[in-house]
Amino acid sequence: MHYLCPLCAAPLALTERTWGCSQQHKFDVAKEGYVNLLPVQKKNSKDPGDNKQMMFARREFLTAGYYQGLSDRVNELALKFAPEAKQILDIGCGEGYYSQRLFDVLNQHHQCELQGIDISKSAIKYAAKRYPHLQFCVASAYEMPIAAQSVDLAIRIYAPSKIEELHRIMANGGVLITVSPGPLHHLALKKQIYAEPRLHAESTTHILGFECLHQERLQSQLKLIHREHIAHFLEMTPYAWKFTDVQKQLLASQGLNCELDFQIEVHRISR
Repeated sequence: MHYLCPLCAAPLALTERTWGCSQQHKFDVAKEGYVNLLPVQKKNSKDPGDNKQMMFARREFLTAGYYQGLSDRVNELALKFAPEAKQILDIGCGEGYYSQRLFDVLNQHHQCELQGIDISKSAIKYAAKRYPHLQFCVASAYEMPIAAQSVDLAIRIYAPSKIEELHRIMANGGVLITVSPGPLHHLALKKQIYAEPRLHAESTTHILGFECLHQERLQSQLKLIHREHIAHFLEMTPYAWKFTDVQKQLLASQGLNCELDFQIEVHRISR
């Protein structure tokens, strides 16, 4: 994968442990192995993205395997629609759970490289340390330091991004797999918060400049009985701050059941 300088968009080259461009902009590789390509002047806050607490909760929850079904299905679709993809990008990769599992599946079939980007330094730091054979960088999905037309396969799981950037980075024939919440996702949880909970919107399946090859909803029931898993699940959702400590303790003691509803789409760049 070829990086671009986030300051001048010139190609970056790696010399020992420093990425640099022709304009003498330099970015050091951290001891964990990642590079930070999110300049301070382009940050919207001091520490953008998920904080350490949310990252830890999501990491523990995903490691327990509760979303493995989603990961498995994304990997199946990647093999079906992009079986020869060599340059892979995980947009909004977080702590690297989906990145690693996708790489393992594809690398069994052919040699490939996977790059993960996320705006959260805490998440990228953990991902790089845990999966040193993959490449990770701190960067914004709205202005990706990725060379034009260099990505054969990209996955975007719950991550916002810019359509123009998606179109720019995808190689000819490149495939994009997206995951977003389906209408019933976490509905039981929302019923405990809102008098009239709103359903998530149905996906429109249309991304400008892409052809939709496939669309599906992956639905199941999540059942949690372990207190620590319930605590991690609540902490990683956007509803965490809606619950009081008493409500969280009650859920932890009673167990938690709620809907999982994922909208999965496969798109191919059209030029």
